Amino acid sequence: MLEKDGCNSCLTALMVLRVSLVDELEGRIDSLLEILVSREVFTRDDREEVLCLLGPRARVRKVLDILTCKGEEAAEIFLSISSHQKEVQSHSNEGNTDQPQSEEYNKVKRKHKDVLARRSESMLFYNTRHGEKILFAEHYVNLLLADGHQGLEIKRHEVLTFGQKRLSLQQKSAVHRKITPAELFSSTHGNRPVKKVLVSGVAGIGKTILVQKMLFDFGGNREHLAFDFIIHMTFRDLNLIDKPTNLRDLVLRKNRHLAKELDNILANDNKLLIILDGFDEFRHYRSCDVDAFVTEPDEDAEVVEVLGSLLQGELLPNASVMLTSRPAAIDHIPVGCIDRFVLIAGFSLAEVQDFFLRYFQDSVIADRIFAVVSANELMLTLCYIPAFCFIVCCILKESKNLCGESPKTMTDIYVQYLVALLRSHTQARAETFRQDQKAGAVHQLSDIVLKLGRLAFQKLIEHQTLFYSSDQDVAALEGCSLVSTFLDKTVAQEPGCTEEVYSFAHLTVQEFFAAVFCAVTDHPLPDALQYTASPGEGSNTGHLDLFNRFLSGILSERNANLLSRQVGLCCHKDKVDTCRQKIIRELTMLCENGEHVLNHLHCLFEQQDPSLALAVQPKTLRVNVSDGALTQMDYNAIKYFLNLTKGTISELDLTGTGVSCEALRDIQPLLLRCDRLWLGENNFDMDTVQVIADVLKVSDNVTQLGLGWSDIGDDELLALSSAIRVKKKLEELWMEGNRVSSRGLLSLSDLTPNPLKRVVAIWNDVADTDPESFRTQESITVSFTDDDMWEAWGEWVFKRCEVSSNEKLVTVLHKVCNISVHCLETQWAKTFYKQLSQLIKHRIEGCTEDDMCKRLKKFEGILDL
Repeated sequence: MLEKDGCNSCLTALMVLRVSLVDELEGRIDSLLEILVSREVFTRDDREEVLCLLGPRARVRKVLDILTCKGEEAAEIFLSISSHQKEVQSHSNEGNTDQPQSEEYNKVKRKHKDVLARRSESMLFYNTRHGEKILFAEHYVNLLLADGHQGLEIKRHEVLTFGQKRLSLQQKSAVHRKITPAELFSSTHGNRPVKKVLVSGVAGIGKTILVQKMLFDFGGNREHLAFDFIIHMTFRDLNLIDKPTNLRDLVLRKNRHLAKELDNILANDNKLLIILDGFDEFRHYRSCDVDAFVTEPDEDAEVVEVLGSLLQGELLPNASVMLTSRPAAIDHIPVGCIDRFVLIAGFSLAEVQDFFLRYFQDSVIADRIFAVVSANELMLTLCYIPAFCFIVCCILKESKNLCGESPKTMTDIYVQYLVALLRSHTQARAETFRQDQKAGAVHQLSDIVLKLGRLAFQKLIEHQTLFYSSDQDVAALEGCSLVSTFLDKTVAQEPGCTEEVYSFAHLTVQEFFAAVFCAVTDHPLPDALQYTASPGEGSNTGHLDLFNRFLSGILSERNANLLSRQVGLCCHKDKVDTCRQKIIRELTMLCENGEHVLNHLHCLFEQQDPSLALAVQPKTLRVNVSDGALTQMDYNAIKYFLNLTKGTISELDLTGTGVSCEALRDIQPLLLRCDRLWLGENNFDMDTVQVIADVLKVSDNVTQLGLGWSDIGDDELLALSSAIRVKKKLEELWMEGNRVSSRGLLSLSDLTPNPLKRVVAIWNDVADTDPESFRTQESITVSFTDDDMWEAWGEWVFKRCEVSSNEKLVTVLHKVCNISVHCLETQWAKTFYKQLSQLIKHRIEGCTEDDMCKRLKKFEGILDL
């Protein structure tokens, strides 16, 4: 492991081997440190600087940092000492084999498997009736697990960003390798062992079901998982701990049967798997990247420090750990210690059919229902998410006449879901239930829904998804017969006390109930359509996006009537009018200013009222949906609005949306109406470029086209040049940061007698000598100039930076900080980069994440000229 290639420096070897060195040296760092001091590689001050750190792994990292500063000779001596130590240890271990475990150890192991098998044999479906038992083995449907990291920034509601990603994962299996639960901890290429696995997926995708599957298989010896013990903890339980604790106590909270052999279990940690489920629900999820470690199982500390030490390998370094989380919380996980990222991508189309068959238990009914779903694009898209698949099945089971009026929007689905569950759990129509007033024994249906709505709304505003029985809002629901229909209950145990923890069956159900409460009560409409967090701390996080869409849909005429008729809840007439006017007013203003409009388009779509779209009459129609991956539901909302408008679309901004070839083909009729079309920061292949070329060949409107940082080269540009020659309408082409060389640019310089008025090709593959050949082509710009256009360009880029999250800001900085000194001689550049530097300083001051601070400081140094 420690040998280096002769052609590489020792410092390079330290950098390349850094991760494996931390694993390898943590058990002997103290003795190694003493040798470094005796050989005068380290001073005593160096040793003290290392020893003041808690945890052997942190000390190894510090030693490597100091060696990097000391230079090549120190690194060479260090590698020599380490190799010698390894040889000595290897010889001392020869002939040693793992000793067989005691009979008592094996007896406890068998008992633990029996316990896990019993705990995981039943599946708790959403809204299962009390006492209803559904065997896990009969209802589990395989989920797609895909190796690979899907990016850490989820800007809007996770469920809505899922969309077509599920389909693309199936089509790109070569990029994202499909794996089984039993393979989660197997090394992919025989490299260092996989010890820490992060499993992510949107709400309802099946993370907890995957955990149950692993426990179920392990308990029944169905999979050859190479562990003696699996310890399962949920962050819902861990949230109840409000005093110092230790790992031993955490394990024993729900596993008292392990007490006699726990010392041996923890000592044999290479055979131990600890599963931590639901990181996004952890009260302290923002604080897990700790720098105060515990190294012993009996050492007391705050629960966040115990878990942070476990994740970072300071505690039980040989144990395997699996962490599950929704994507929005991944930013707060110390990802440097994660060996494998796994995405749960939900059901395939065949698995949706399988789920229907298992749910309805009748192949004829299942096939008929599946045909209904397949004909409804929205419902089919949602069914790739297991929790939504259940919701759809529930609706279709109770709504016999749904085939005649399939839901068109998210709100339609949830209103029908609410009515369907009420029918199912009361065994009577809602009108009958409302009339039942026997001695006040039954709460009015509307009162129950309102109480649930009040709880959902207040906790949503507070960013809370878990509610404790001690909470007065939860206490107000005591005795309501229908509460168990919509709230899941978990009993969290603490030595000496037990507390009940409630949550809605799904996050979106909470958002729906919150919207119902806001629509039918005197509570003022929130300014949530305008909601954004402070830039840099998660602007456009989408915390209330889906709430707004539900609110708009509930205040539509068709859903307001259905709620009134079936549930006895009436929307306020003034709120209906206010919501409609708000959508018209704000959408008009945003389109005129070219500001982000996607959530407003969704609110308009939820209304399903063409007259509302026709009332939006901006002076110039500028549609900005940039900087966020678009799903099929997003495209549906965009098409709904633009298909109802007439005439030219002044501007359509799809920058950084991950727009695909298929999506561009789908909206091609809209592209033909655009004057300015911005498609930058999307990776385009030749097929996608050909779609754009087809638009240029026939459009009488497109005059400006933006393809900056879209990974196009000479071949793609040649295809575009040929298309431009056909209609000769395009005037400006912006293609910063691509792979275009002088060969591609020459195809544009040859567009006579109708040359483009402006071609911007900075940061391309144009050699230093090439610009001379374009001196006579005033329209082609390959470097910064004093032209006034750059001032407007700088203002546009800076505006995007101001409203971007820190993660997005870093992405933009990577692109625009590739500067040379002569660029700063122009006045606009001095102003632009000075503003950018001040923005970075401001973000650093407000940043709470160390890794992000380091990344921002790197660019601060670049611009500190």
